[in-house]
Amino acid sequence: MKFTLSWLSTFVDCSDLPVEELTEKLTMLGLEVEAVVPLYQGLDQIVTARITRVRPHPNADRLTLCDVDCGESETVQVVCGAPNVREGMVSPLARPGVRLPDGMKIKKAKVRGEVSLGMLCSARELGLSDDHSGIMELDDTLEPGVPLTRALDLDDTMIEVDLTPNRPDCASVLGIAREVAAFTGRPLTLPLATATPLEGTDQGYTVTIENPDLCPRYAARKLSNVRIGPYPWWLQRQLLAVGMRPINNVVDITNFVMLEYGQPLHAFDFARIRGGQVIVRCPRAEEKKFTTLDGIERSLDQDMLMICDGQGPVAVAGVMGGLDSEVSDQTTEVLLEAACFDPVSIRRTARRLNLPSEASYRFERGVDPDTTLLAQARAVALMVELAGAEVEEGGIDLYPGRKPLRNLDLRISRAHSLLGIDLESEQIAGLLSSIGLQVEGGGDQVLRVTVPAFRPDLEREVDLIEEVARLYGYNEVPTTMPVMTMECAQPDELRTLRREAAAICLHNGFYEAINYSFTSESHLDRMGIAQDDQRRQLTRILNPLTEDQAVMRSMLLSGLLENLRHNIRYQQPDLRLFEIGKIFLQRQENTQPEERFQLCAVLTGSRYPGASAFHFSGLQADILDIKGLAESLINGLRLGGRHGELSLRVVPDDQQPYVRAGSQLSLADGEQVIGRLGEIEPRVLSEWSIKQPVFFLEMDLDAVAALPRNTPRFQPIPRYPMVRRDIALLVPEQVSAGDLLRAVRSHRAEFVESVELFDVYSGKPIDEGMKSVALSVTYRSDKKTLDDET
Repeated sequence: MKFTLSWLSTFVDCSDLPVEELTEKLTMLGLEVEAVVPLYQGLDQIVTARITRVRPHPNADRLTLCDVDCGESETVQVVCGAPNVREGMVSPLARPGVRLPDGMKIKKAKVRGEVSLGMLCSARELGLSDDHSGIMELDDTLEPGVPLTRALDLDDTMIEVDLTPNRPDCASVLGIAREVAAFTGRPLTLPLATATPLEGTDQGYTVTIENPDLCPRYAARKLSNVRIGPYPWWLQRQLLAVGMRPINNVVDITNFVMLEYGQPLHAFDFARIRGGQVIVRCPRAEEKKFTTLDGIERSLDQDMLMICDGQGPVAVAGVMGGLDSEVSDQTTEVLLEAACFDPVSIRRTARRLNLPSEASYRFERGVDPDTTLLAQARAVALMVELAGAEVEEGGIDLYPGRKPLRNLDLRISRAHSLLGIDLESEQIAGLLSSIGLQVEGGGDQVLRVTVPAFRPDLEREVDLIEEVARLYGYNEVPTTMPVMTMECAQPDELRTLRREAAAICLHNGFYEAINYSFTSESHLDRMGIAQDDQRRQLTRILNPLTEDQAVMRSMLLSGLLENLRHNIRYQQPDLRLFEIGKIFLQRQENTQPEERFQLCAVLTGSRYPGASAFHFSGLQADILDIKGLAESLINGLRLGGRHGELSLRVVPDDQQPYVRAGSQLSLADGEQVIGRLGEIEPRVLSEWSIKQPVFFLEMDLDAVAALPRNTPRFQPIPRYPMVRRDIALLVPEQVSAGDLLRAVRSHRAEFVESVELFDVYSGKPIDEGMKSVALSVTYRSDKKTLDDET
């Protein structure tokens, strides 16, 4: 938001306030000052001059010789090429030795043989505007020889304030002045204090709001006999000072009032409003294109709010007017619009059209609907004064979105508690009243505060307390140390488990992968997951970035297979990856999904990645490698089951469709399966264009976290010798080796130190359906030396 000190002074007297103090106060009030720019520097040596005589240049057709009165005893001769030069005209004169704002130094010169003792300047040469059509014409009542800065009241300063999105009230000179009046204690003066309500209905035109949720208020007034033409310098000066290009008196008045009150206005050429109808609505199905004021044809969406006449759109509501309804030099009747629009709708429209504007900047943040008629009345008064307009009786004001003002209770004790300072209720009431809030005593140390519509950011009691601190002065709040109790947060066991599991995977040569929680539903099809599987109950994203990220993942394995595919394409076939992350299981519709942490690891390629094939003969990883990772996790995490030790075994009813038949092992605690490992089915790998075996491990970390952890205990070195016996057992083929090992360990457990499987044989002379399993059993006692009888 940009404004000038002279403009600010029309609302609140701050002429005696140093600029440094003003900017510091504004910054401490939360309105950060980004720039302070003295305006029109270097023009103090430019003077006003009256042209007393104009005659042709004897040696040039397009030049003239001008006798100029610059306030000295004699006139001076100046060679001029401007087409608008004439006798009696008052214009700025730069004498020899003067340096213009663009750096050019004026010298005494001969132009086609004639002496020129200065230069009559255009507005662009003085840095006042872009107009270079001729020399600048000043008020003919000005005396010659007056410094231009004094003649045009150019001694001014521009201040730019960076606004936060929650302060739309300060996107106007009035809003800034209200803040200045609060800390100076001086009265706030409005150019126009009240506006007459508009109640007319039959005005030769109609207004209809088809989307009242997007347009809470719309007011229109008609002005006739409007003269498009020149207007006073003071209006041009204020617009130029804040970086706005003057266009014509009607459009510039709407811009001027927008900057004054923060209420954007728009002037339509009434002759171009077909049917005398103004309709606020969204585009029809056939209305797909619209040409804005900048001459660019833009594509419309069906949810964009438009201002239309009887035949089609004439403006993009709150953003920019249309080319076909703009005010031109031929305009004599103007329909002046003042409206409020939904901030979200305007923000979305401006982004889609890539069309930011001063109007959309304010509408996006929220415009005060109670200021609509006041700003419109101010613009009407200026058009009557500066454009000779005649105001037609009445007008139309539709206000379907009227809302009651917000009332909040402010407890004095709560303010004391949050701010750490004791303020009297009268002092708090005075601070809040200084910025336009209505404050009444609610009794028993409670203030009843009515929040005006221009402060939509004040929604709760704590917002009012923040206003008290801001107005009282943050620097005035004493520094106090908070009371802190010495408490130690309980450690998150699941987080500790995830960290330990990741460390074990890293120590086993695996690299961690981190994938998006969003995935594609097609991954489940490629994995062969059945339609009645719980993992098919997916949580869908309402507004996905892409079709490949439309659902929340219900398993990690498919994402890691995607990582393998990508790396193998880049000639990296030897891979060990793991991921620890959340999966999302939708137990019931229209409810939050159950979020569970899972560990998933995959490996493929060489058993010893990067090692020399000379030493290891290109050994490839197999299921024993991934089984080793599972055992490392069981041992490293010291997992103990609720039903005895955890076991890796075959669970027939847990066979997964993406696991190669006969290769799956399940990590189970009794009957509860908390993990599984095995080899990926080649058919599934082909879906990812992977042509080499891949082995995987999945663990439910939430289930693992619920298991008891074995406490490490010291065990002394055995004093007595061990006894090793090798035995061979004939068992049915369906008996797993793991069951045999557990059975041997449980028999005479006080003497069995370890059991190892070292051979399995089936075939002749062993009967069909049987196999020979060779075990090596180590016995030891911590009390005595064992003998054969023991």
